[in-house]
Amino acid sequence: MPSPLICFGQQPCGIFPRRFLFSKIETARRLQRELGGEIVFFYHDSDHDPRETITILRDLRSGREHRLNLKFESKLQKQFSPLFAKRLVPGWQEQTARQLPNLVPARWVDEFKKIEATNVADFCLAMYRRLGLLEGVRVARSSDHELRQNAAAVDDYFVDVTYEKELVRARFTPDALLLHKGGDSYIRLPLEEFAPTQISPTRDTRLRWMQSVIRCTHYVAGASEIKYLNTDEAPGVQFIARDEISESDRAYVPDA
Repeated sequence: MPSPLICFGQQPCGIFPRRFLFSKIETARRLQRELGGEIVFFYHDSDHDPRETITILRDLRSGREHRLNLKFESKLQKQFSPLFAKRLVPGWQEQTARQLPNLVPARWVDEFKKIEATNVADFCLAMYRRLGLLEGVRVARSSDHELRQNAAAVDDYFVDVTYEKELVRARFTPDALLLHKGGDSYIRLPLEEFAPTQISPTRDTRLRWMQSVIRCTHYVAGASEIKYLNTDEAPGVQFIARDEISESDRAYVPDA
């Protein structure tokens, strides 16, 4: 029998991660205590939705909710660039650090200030590491060229291409590459030659694409994720719903 390989996946989900990610990590650690083996975090930093990185924190005194997000260099980046290519506005980190003392313990304000990263995905991952969440966990990034090169071909995917001098994530169709503006509105880009290193999967092909490289034995799925995953595409994998957690969309912040 192969040694257990326990995987969970998530795109960057806030400066301080949402509690559902913390729950996935804790569920994976519980399984590791029971079964042994390795934990892999499939970090889907190829996603492009800026809403995913909204961070909801509570004022330490009043309990009032505050919503923070990273700030991107341009509107085009915000709409269409993958998270690993969304560059942070200079001064954003310092500005945000001035707000944090009312929202998180002082220790985590200091850790936040120490991060040196210029894009969204790197910044979030660095913060998760500083929080101690990823100790002993191997991280596999969907933006990694080697991972993409070794992944199985899928029939529904996005392609990283250049548009107006920015890297964008365009949906592949047989006659065009599409940037979704909202509703039924799209920007159509001409088809061009591209390599596997430019491809990232859609929601419906992500499991098959990921599993072709990671080859996990157990997969910890989120509450909504477990409903749409086509588990038949990963025969032999045991799917485990993450443990329940309160206020799952709020930020997880450890005590000082």
